[in-house]
Amino acid sequence: MVHRLVLTVFAVAQGFGLVIGTAAAQSFSSRGFLEARADLYPQTAPNDDTQAVGEALFRVEASGDVRPWLRVRGGFDARMDTYSQVDRAWAIGWLDRTRQRAALAVRELNATIGRGTVTADVGKQFIRWGKADIVNPTDRFAPRDFLSVTDNLFLAVTAARLAYGGASHTIEAVWVPSFTPSRIPLYDKRWTVRLPPLQDVQLIDLGAEYPGGSQVGVRWNHVASGYEYSLSYYDGYNHLPLIDASIVPTFAPPPAVGLEQHFPRIREAGADVAWPLPWLTLKGEAAYFTSPEGDADEYVLYVIQAERQQGELSLVGGYAGEAVTVKRRNQGFAPDRGLTKAFLGRASYTIDPHRSVAAEFAIRQNLDGAWLKGEYSQAVGGHWRVTAFGNIIRGEFTDFIGQYSRNSHVSAIVRYSF
Repeated sequence: MVHRLVLTVFAVAQGFGLVIGTAAAQSFSSRGFLEARADLYPQTAPNDDTQAVGEALFRVEASGDVRPWLRVRGGFDARMDTYSQVDRAWAIGWLDRTRQRAALAVRELNATIGRGTVTADVGKQFIRWGKADIVNPTDRFAPRDFLSVTDNLFLAVTAARLAYGGASHTIEAVWVPSFTPSRIPLYDKRWTVRLPPLQDVQLIDLGAEYPGGSQVGVRWNHVASGYEYSLSYYDGYNHLPLIDASIVPTFAPPPAVGLEQHFPRIREAGADVAWPLPWLTLKGEAAYFTSPEGDADEYVLYVIQAERQQGELSLVGGYAGEAVTVKRRNQGFAPDRGLTKAFLGRASYTIDPHRSVAAEFAIRQNLDGAWLKGEYSQAVGGHWRVTAFGNIIRGEFTDFIGQYSRNSHVSAIVRYSF
């Protein structure tokens, strides 16, 4: 089984690279890595006694110029794990709508067409908006993989993006015809935390109701004398779901509750600013969310932060806040809102060309929840890198951060790059 999977992975990756390389014969480059990861949890969870998780990831990326005005780019992932967060099916994933990660997946595949100051990107791509570094209220085209909440990874979306860039102005328009949701924790795993009354209830995944409409957004960025700001507008769907619960009849205990994901339509108007000063750079970002169909909360998210770069030391610290204008729903999975009303920070230091350390934290203003991550990374030779990090989570069960207090863990990653 493993032998056949390895052969399939390398065959698909080789074919993927061949297609890109043939199309981009004038200028072609590729890179990739193979990594193994281990996570160790000192505590069990009420719904999951797993304390050791192993995962392997193979990734190859390629890009090239087909014509002076046309560039193609792609990436392919192959995964396996011991925790069943990776699907065992051999189908190649594209839309990222499966509850598990796909064993074989196209990470991105797009073409960039450039003519003067106009650029168009078409295909599966990563789109990032905003200027803040830890929480980005205006980042609406950036769903994430939250199967392990503290290690969330960005997912690409299938989109068409048109950008016009002048000397001081940039206008960007995005159209997404097919919805890509964020991937939330699996209900039978430790990252789905149940309230005490529901710990003995069987949770049944009833799937998701995916919206069929498209999503659109426009962003205007202006570089002024001494500062930079942008305004943005989004009309589409929240990639983070509301969750509808219903009783499922059973013939024997325990009782069962069915959970179905629903992605409400939202509209967002946002702004961000960056103001470099002699000793530090101030950044701010805010967005107001409305619910055209009246089935979700309406609220404001904002971030205020300061950052400083001093040689090899980088420091970022700030505050994320929320103001709810219309309260309608409680049931949902919303890490962007869960990290508000909190002080956030990040620090990194490059010791030398081979070694670096970093730390991140989030502390609730009422001290009901706290998360701290520390990381050490070291390169060995020209191709190997070893990274070790730990996550400490503490707090009250009713707090978004504090509810994961039994999920503190340490991890190690060994990567070979080529």
